[in-house]
Amino acid sequence: MAEHIGRRRWAIAEGYIPSYSNGPEPQFTSHETACILNTGDAPANVSITVYFADREPAGPYRVAVPPRRTLHLRFNELEDPEPIPHDTDYASVIESDVPVVVQHTRLDSRQAENALLSTVAYPAG
Repeated sequence: MAEHIGRRRWAIAEGYIPSYSNGPEPQFTSHETACILNTGDAPANVSITVYFADREPAGPYRVAVPPRRTLHLRFNELEDPEPIPHDTDYASVIESDVPVVVQHTRLDSRQAENALLSTVAYPAG
């Protein structure tokens, strides 16, 4: 039996999806990604709420991460209940019914010299 590691609630205080990219798609499409690791034997039912500076939050967006798997979820691809707007600052809270680990990654390819940022999300409560 695999042990769950991580937390049930994570926060990513930074988010921004540029409206354009430079390079072949989909590999070099500018994006924000939540990398979610589920080490346990049960599926992780995950909900994501997105917060903005000038409007009410969006979500919840719902995804499942199978047992003993990882999911690299691009915020660009979230559509239900609404797409994440481009060129807009946002933050997110990720909640799961079982402990998971969340890492945040951004690829900004607006210039030919690409920038990649990655950090572990904040493990809340």
